[in-house]
Amino acid sequence: MPGKRRNIGQIDRVTGPWALPRPAILALVLALALALVLVAGHRSALAQAAVAEATLDRILRTGEVRIGYAPEQPFSFRSPDGQLGGIGPAVARQVFAALGVTTMKGVESEFSALIPDLLARRYDVIVSGLSVRPERCRRVAFSDPFFRAGSAFAVRAGNPRDLHGYADVARNPAIRLGAVFGTVEIDDARASGVAGEQILLFPDAATAASGVRSGRVDAYAARAPTVENLVQRSPRLLERAAPFEEPVLPGRSSIDHGAFAFRPEDGDLRAAFNARLTELLRTPDYPGLIGRFGFTASELPARRLDELCRTSRRRHDSRPTSDTVPCGDQIC
Repeated sequence: MPGKRRNIGQIDRVTGPWALPRPAILALVLALALALVLVAGHRSALAQAAVAEATLDRILRTGEVRIGYAPEQPFSFRSPDGQLGGIGPAVARQVFAALGVTTMKGVESEFSALIPDLLARRYDVIVSGLSVRPERCRRVAFSDPFFRAGSAFAVRAGNPRDLHGYADVARNPAIRLGAVFGTVEIDDARASGVAGEQILLFPDAATAASGVRSGRVDAYAARAPTVENLVQRSPRLLERAAPFEEPVLPGRSSIDHGAFAFRPEDGDLRAAFNARLTELLRTPDYPGLIGRFGFTASELPARRLDELCRTSRRRHDSRPTSDTVPCGDQIC
């Protein structure tokens, strides 16, 4: 039976057998509100659970890992057929295979964006063989080193400027030195007395090499395997400056060790990876694996991670490091 309407001032009330008293209505409203809160909370909890799934658990569950790399032969690159190549992907492929991970999905970044993109969760590990430096150890969790390499200069064929080290660049303000955004060579140049205005920064090794060939810069400073690779591909236009005088740097060696880099919160992934990496480094097959990319026995790792991460380096106000040089996202 339909309810009757009563006018009480300006308020209409409905009465009838199905009308609810005010306390019951309030209770119903509160119950509905509580239900909505519980539903929202459940959805939020599910979303948080998805985010909170450990990176290692996701990788093992899906069998897929996302690897970040910057194109720089022979460290990491994509071949013409689309395959990931270089010492970093090759070693990572062996390690992840030992963990039961069958798929590596490559995500390319500019070198200076590698660490920011890792921290932004674009990928799970950096495989470009970042040089281990104390300032980087404060931002990422490194694996044990898997190679070591010194620096070198790529110069125009004939080395017309007679450049054999950072000291030669520092002595002549007219010399222009090329480097890639975010690389340790910027630090080394500044610590050796090279002025900031003498350094021209490039996004990657290929454009830096083009800068040498075109005369924009007189030399390109990079890790020795990178320079050797560039020279082999352009022998009539480029050469590796020889001999090369390694810089004398305060508090550390000029020979850098490269390692894989993980997010600090992914300690379980780093530990699982590192255990398998340690096993691989001890096998008699490892020198042959890295030898495919031009690395020799002299470039096997020789120092421990804790030594390399130890902050023993002194900074000098008179010779500022890459903190005062435009350096992309400050990977260096």
